Amino acid sequence: QVQLVESGGGLVQAGASLRLSCAASGRTFSSHAMGWFRQAPGQERAFEATISWSGGSTYYADSVKGRFTLSRDNAKNTVYLQMTSLIPEDTAVYYCASARYFRVTMRTDEYDSWGQGTQVSVSS
Repeated sequence: QVQLVESGGGLVQAGASLRLSCAASGRTFSSHAMGWFRQAPGQERAFEATISWSGGSTYYADSVKGRFTLSRDNAKNTVYLQMTSLIPEDTAVYYCASARYFRVTMRTDEYDSWGQGTQVSVSS
């Protein structure tokens, strides 16, 4: 497994941008796809974005497509989630996750390591 530490969350106004980071350690980072999920109060954890081992493929949930961009720097063992045009509905705890495989996936059961989460709050 891999250890994941998220950072970059905070409280912003609607329309603002934030960049979340997820630093990984413990296994070969570049061999695994990565993903971001979020969980709002009273709701289940939901898929938001995934990126393949090389960064060549990405996939986004419809709710964030066009506003969020996922990238990775394998030399730094870090993935970045750039979030723009934030809306109050984006308020949630955001979790970084490492997949078992190299390809993109939106399936929760294909991720075997999770970070502790970082809070993002968007005010109207």
